This record gives sequence, structure tokens and C-alpha cells, in this order.
Amino acid sequence: MTDNLIEISIADQALRISTAGICHLYSVSTAANGIGEQSGSGKTPQGWHRIAAKIGAAQPENAVFVGRRPTGEIYSDELAENHPQRDWILSRILWLQGLEVGRNRMGNVDSMRRFIYIHGTPDSEPMGVAKSHGCIRMRNKDLLELFDLVEANTQVWIQPHSFSRIPCKNL
Repeated sequence: MTDNLIEISIADQALRISTAGICHLYSVSTAANGIGEQSGSGKTPQGWHRIAAKIGAAQPENAVFVGRRPTGEIYSDELAENHPQRDWILSRILWLQGLEVGRNRMGNVDSMRRFIYIHGTPDSEPMGVAKSHGCIRMRNKDLLELFDLVEANTQVWIQPHSFSRIPCKNL
């Protein structure tokens, strides 16, 4: 198990991780439908999770994934115009597994079965605004950095509250 902890604030639309005495803070986009754990809700789940799988390490930035598999495509404006219905999952995937039985694990609230990820998104998509379908979207360059900072089993805390009470500090 790693000592790193990823924290996600839905109120701030932000993700932070402190590692090697350095605090990394990233803007993200969580669910447009708000907070919730129910399957099919399109909402971002709360609570304790872990990174169950790191996917895409050998892929280039902006690599397109469908069903957690690289398609061989590289995202471009032209590709987006040809596939306007796609929910773009780009560059890397950190697949989350809930750790709280009945809240975000097992049954109709299972984050892993809901395919909840931290993943890259087109640079044209806004960050700091809740617009996803349930996942946590990040800028590709930020996700590439985060991907290299964490390991499988890194714990993830997703909360509705702001980070303002406990600021991120560099040691």
C-alpha cells in the first residue's frame, strides 16, 4: 500500500495529492448531475476509494480509450467532429474501486462496476466546472503527472466539502 493519498473536493472541483513534501493541486471536473452513488445516476460517488488499476502507461498523450482499451486513435478536433456522441476518455485511466460496502462498493452503488475513473479529457472541456457523466476528468498534462506520482492501491478520498479549511502545504 502506498503512503500517498489523493483528495478530491467536489465543492472546489479540485484534486490534490501531497508526495515527497510537495503538494500538487489540480483543477478537475466532476459530475454535472452532482453527488451520488447509485448505478445509472451519472453522479460522482463520495467516500473512500482506491486505485484498482492504472491503465494506459505506454500510450501517447491524447490516446483515445473505449472500454478501457486504446483504440489506436489520437484525439483531434477532426476526430471529435466525426464522433460527436463520444464521452472522451483520453491519455490515462485510474480506475476507482469503492472501499465502503453499501456506500460505494457492492450492490447498486459499486464505483468499480459503474466504471468510475480519473481520466483525461479534451483540452476544450472546462475544468473547475461539474460537467462529467460521473467520472473525475482532468487535463491530459495534469493526468500524466498524477499517473506517475501514484501506484495501484493509492487511496482516494472524494468529499463534497471545500479544501479551504485544510489548505495544501509544501513541507
